[in-house]
Parts: sequence; structure tokens; C-alpha cells
Amino acid sequence: QVQVVESGGDLVQPGGSLRLSCAASGFTFDYYVIGWFRQAPGKEREGVSCISSDGGTTYYANSVSGRFTISRDNANNTVYLHMDSLKPEDTAVYYCAAKVGFPFTPDPGQYEYWGQGTQVTVSS
Repeated sequence: QVQVVESGGDLVQPGGSLRLSCAASGFTFDYYVIGWFRQAPGKEREGVSCISSDGGTTYYANSVSGRFTISRDNANNTVYLHMDSLKPEDTAVYYCAAKVGFPFTPDPGQYEYWGQGTQVTVSS
């Protein structure tokens, strides 16, 4: 049974930091590209960051580049998204998702397994 579970969302002040975690099971984790996506109210789901199966290649959306860092621990089937210098426009539900093999892409339509999401709110 496939499970993808996000955690770490919270209310944080502008300029603050959070670390999101994504724990997966039920599939061969180290064969899969893992992506983080977010969806704000009234907006489409967008790709924030993704990481290749071996962790050697990463992608960041322009809006988060330099502030967010993605990493993975294949021994523990977990991917992290460390978020610094948070802005109110980062407020959204953040989702983790997995896709096997190529292409390496932030397109959410290409991802197979999804979690339920975790809420990140950036507000003073």
C-alpha cells in the first residue's frame, strides 16, 4: 500500500523558516523522483522543487530559488524541504509527490503518488 505523508507545516512570521518532511512507503523509494508542490486558494498547483532519485539533481522554481533547499534520505524514505526567508506569498498547502524515472520535471501532471498536503501560512 502506497503512502506519502507530509508534515511540518505551520504558521510562521515573514522572514521565518520551516522544514517540511515527506515520508513515503509502499514503493521503491530510491527509484523515484520526488517533488514538492503548492497550491494557494484560487490558484493552480505549481511545482516548487524536485529532486532526482539519487539526490544529484535538483530543480527550484524561480520564486523560491535561493530560499528553499530540497534534500532526501533514501535510507529512511524521506524527503525534506527547508524553507528560509518565508514570504506571505509562500502561503499555500504544500504537497509531496513521487514519479518514477524520466523525465525529471516539475509538472504535477507527471507525478503518480501524492500526499494529502500540509498547510504553510506566512503571516504576522
